[in-house]
Amino acid sequence: MKSIRLDKFLADSQLGTRSEVRQLLKKGLVSVNGEMVKKPEFKIDPASDRVCFDGKEVSSQQEVYYMLNKPAGVVSATRDNHDRTVLDLLPPGDRRPDLFPVGRLDKDTTGLLLITNDGALSHRLLSPRRHVDKTYFVRVNGRIREETVEAFRKGIDIGDEKITLPAELKPLGEDQALVTIREGRFHQIKRMFHAAGCEVTGLKRLTMGSLVLDENLPEGSFRRLTEEELFRLRQE
Repeated sequence: MKSIRLDKFLADSQLGTRSEVRQLLKKGLVSVNGEMVKKPEFKIDPASDRVCFDGKEVSSQQEVYYMLNKPAGVVSATRDNHDRTVLDLLPPGDRRPDLFPVGRLDKDTTGLLLITNDGALSHRLLSPRRHVDKTYFVRVNGRIREETVEAFRKGIDIGDEKITLPAELKPLGEDQALVTIREGRFHQIKRMFHAAGCEVTGLKRLTMGSLVLDENLPEGSFRRLTEEELFRLRQE
């Protein structure tokens, strides 16, 4: 395969428009064969050069999209020296070196996780500016009171520089609830409940944007996204 400009390769890989990928290059988010490259006119051979955006390989291969119902005890990573990863749950025939989970669920958190090789979609879904909604089922040790609902609605100080964005808390009893957040800080839901006087004992993600966990998908299982699911997700 003949060599092509790096910005064209990134745009063709749906990482953004030519002008958008040039901005990513300026920020030092792109590497070729392990070396940072900022020049859009840099020439690469897609057949042999390894291009990465923000540490994840950009592939010109066909994109794939899996919905995984993550079980507890596995980590949201592509590799780990101690624990099984979410990619280890895929049958060998479905594993590809360019696959990665979109975002992270804690080791003990279960539920919806998107696995793909589409770096552009991942970037859009995780961008702090887009505030993609994520809904979780939560079980806590303690009582969820009306003041807890109000605190979530206003935003909570969890020890970061800024309080959290407003979140929606729908009690399902004294110790269970549905929580929708619009950001993804480290251990955010656990820290929000801790600040409100409760401790999370169970956490399961049910939705990410328009994508809803298939209730017929057993824990540890996965399936490809439907065309309708993918279409809606790309509109986020």
